[in-house]
Amino acid sequence: MMRRCGQALSGGLAAVLAGAVSAAPPPPAAAPDLPHPYYYREMYLPQLTSGPSSVAWAPDSRAVVYSMAGTLWRQAADTTVAVQLTDGPGYDYQPDWSPDGRCLVYVSAPPAGTALELKLLDLESGAVSQLTHGGAVNVEPRFSPDGRRIVFVSSAYHGHFHLFVAELEGSGLREPVRFTDEHRSLLPRYYYSPYDHEINPAWTRDGQSILFVSNRGHIHGTGGLWRMPAVAGAEPVELHDEETNWEARPDVSPDGRRLIYSSYLGRNWLQLWLMPSGGGDALPLTYGDWDDTAARWSPDGRQIAFISNREGNTQLRLLRFPGGDSRVLDVTERRWLRPHGRLHLSIRDEHGAPTAARVTVTDAARRFYGPASAWLHHAEFDRNAHPFEARYFHSAGDELIELPAGTVSVEVMKGLTRPPVLRSVAVTAGETAELSVVLPAQSWPDASGQRWVSGDVHVHMNYGGHYRNTPAHLALQAQAEDLDIVENLVVNKEQRIPDIAWSGRGVDPASTPATLIVHGQEFHTSYWGHLGILGLRGGVLLPGYAGYPNTAAASLAPMNAEVADLAHARGALVGYVHPFEQEPRPLTQPVHTDADELPVDVALGKVDYLEIVSFADHQASASVWYRLLNLGFRIPAAAGTDAMADYATLRGPVGLNRVYASIADGALDHGAWLESLRQGRTFATNGPLLGFSLGAGPIGSTLRLERGQEVAFSARLRSIVPVEHAQIVCNGRSVRELPLRGRRQELAVSGTLPLARSGWCLLRAFTAAAEYPILDNFVYATTGPIYVSIHGEKPRSPEDAQYFEAWIDHLIETTTAYPDWNSPDEKAAVLGRLAAARRIYRGLE
Repeated sequence: MMRRCGQALSGGLAAVLAGAVSAAPPPPAAAPDLPHPYYYREMYLPQLTSGPSSVAWAPDSRAVVYSMAGTLWRQAADTTVAVQLTDGPGYDYQPDWSPDGRCLVYVSAPPAGTALELKLLDLESGAVSQLTHGGAVNVEPRFSPDGRRIVFVSSAYHGHFHLFVAELEGSGLREPVRFTDEHRSLLPRYYYSPYDHEINPAWTRDGQSILFVSNRGHIHGTGGLWRMPAVAGAEPVELHDEETNWEARPDVSPDGRRLIYSSYLGRNWLQLWLMPSGGGDALPLTYGDWDDTAARWSPDGRQIAFISNREGNTQLRLLRFPGGDSRVLDVTERRWLRPHGRLHLSIRDEHGAPTAARVTVTDAARRFYGPASAWLHHAEFDRNAHPFEARYFHSAGDELIELPAGTVSVEVMKGLTRPPVLRSVAVTAGETAELSVVLPAQSWPDASGQRWVSGDVHVHMNYGGHYRNTPAHLALQAQAEDLDIVENLVVNKEQRIPDIAWSGRGVDPASTPATLIVHGQEFHTSYWGHLGILGLRGGVLLPGYAGYPNTAAASLAPMNAEVADLAHARGALVGYVHPFEQEPRPLTQPVHTDADELPVDVALGKVDYLEIVSFADHQASASVWYRLLNLGFRIPAAAGTDAMADYATLRGPVGLNRVYASIADGALDHGAWLESLRQGRTFATNGPLLGFSLGAGPIGSTLRLERGQEVAFSARLRSIVPVEHAQIVCNGRSVRELPLRGRRQELAVSGTLPLARSGWCLLRAFTAAAEYPILDNFVYATTGPIYVSIHGEKPRSPEDAQYFEAWIDHLIETTTAYPDWNSPDEKAAVLGRLAAARRIYRGLE
């Protein structure tokens, strides 16, 4: 029967669905409601990549449709010509081809905002209809085998991911029906909502059941594979229990007997696995140290299309089944819906040589474009508070970009010492526009014979993202951000450790004389707080974490103090990373923090540095740091982005948060840089560059006086964005607001400060809100302290000592109640360390 795309086939089916509708859902949520505002966005929601990100087959198995660079493309499986099907205004993802071949359903994202809506494309007319409305996240649409229904995942019910099914009616949908019930689990999940979710739906070939992934009854990961009758409220059955991480995406073979999905079972990378569609044991189909995901079986059963990052960027591959290795579906020609031209971008240094940089290219509608092979990135943070979009790619210095004819804006940025360059270029259809940008070298000088060297002490080269990163590409990312040292912290993501092959290498061979890639470790224990381990000799410390419920690592031992001892024995520096999202208040609101063991380990002498500028609230972290400094503890200031450098969407690029350490002029030496960090000769920043001295003593030094007196100070600041405040802070209080005039981007002030008691002073600068192009919630920079000793007296702050006593009292209470210990002696040893730290603070009152 001939029909137009989306026309309903049966009134009877609509009646069945209508009878299954439960109570009307509440108004949709604007964004998913999960305890952590990340990971699901970066690893589950569709991402803008220059390469393909999802694929579906034509009903005749002769062509595929896929998302690439935010639009949909059709390509015959035996050609290298890609034909564009959609062209904005937003970004289009996750297409599925109707069984009759007439239309596509897909996900569309606006240029800015959190909503993801479903749309329907009529392939004959090119007409587009919007299927969902209301601002929820709607993803992963799949046509039923008869083409009458669409199953998809939506956050429309209370902001939780559930399966919905709707009947096509003309060019729209009847009211979607929530097929799965809402259930709040009592399991102690950390990264996942207490409410069970259902994702990755796929129809069985007879259309009678739906396969999906759910974490029902599971603590860790996104869950196992389930099956339920295609009836709202039906009871699902778990087919296969396995920890997954957002990317399983099962698909059923045309004969209905097997399903294919993506798994990292026993491995560090996602590969394609097969299992019986009714449940059973799984076996791998592909092998490799890269990710193969989003597999779709061709309707004739002869090929499997999937997305792979084996070459770094995403690519579409076709696998003959049965057969040998897969092949790339290459694109040598793109046929656009609109006239296109090219932009040749040349970025040069002061010598005329190509230089790496961060680049943003947008048209008049603010739609983003990049080279065909570039890794596209999106900086994601609190968009409600900060409405600007931040998309970019890293360039080695020479790029050719295809984009629609018209005027485009080009922004080029390289680190924090050079102001960004903004240009406007007219692109003519069929022609190549030339743009050359010169970025002369600039620096932030230190004292004679010394120089400031920048480093990001918290980067993850690979962490389950869409790309596959390598040390050489990580070096390019660092060079584009004008970052000298990258500390790649090898760490687990769920059951895998993607970068473990690089552990124990120290300074990587891919480093250059001006850019060092160094492999360390992050110890991942959320109960005590995460540790950064820099300069670790040998392989990673295993198991790499503690306090994981329902595993053999459920015990709270080893606590971080023991891990620090192991790391120190191997020559490493140990610090606390992303400490606090809000200022802890143990005297009035004793709650779990992101770095619970910090004051314990500071008292016990285990902490070599603290990330003040980090993936946390810089002011909150600094407030705890000040209290520790007030008690005489010497803790250097560091900075780390916690950048997942293989993500398409991430908080910010490598080097967003960086620490500058002062080392002697000459060759870049990692050991010397770590020693400078350990001695506290640092400033931490996401924007402003700082300089500070007190009594001619530099940052990290100790000023020794026999009596209280006026002491000379010098303060410098330079920033690529305006700064609202520049302050000298002594003993936890702002004692001098320094004048920022004109554009509020420079400062050079000298004067005197009255110093009456032992303690410390530092310089800080900040804003209250975000300031583009600093891709953080607010601008913040701080020097490390200059310590002040007057007549040899130790600093005293009884109220701060009581603050940490109360903190540890709460920690002792929760640790005593914790049930999963390997032995009573183990528990007693941990509690003994907590008690020892508490006694130290009692002695400081």
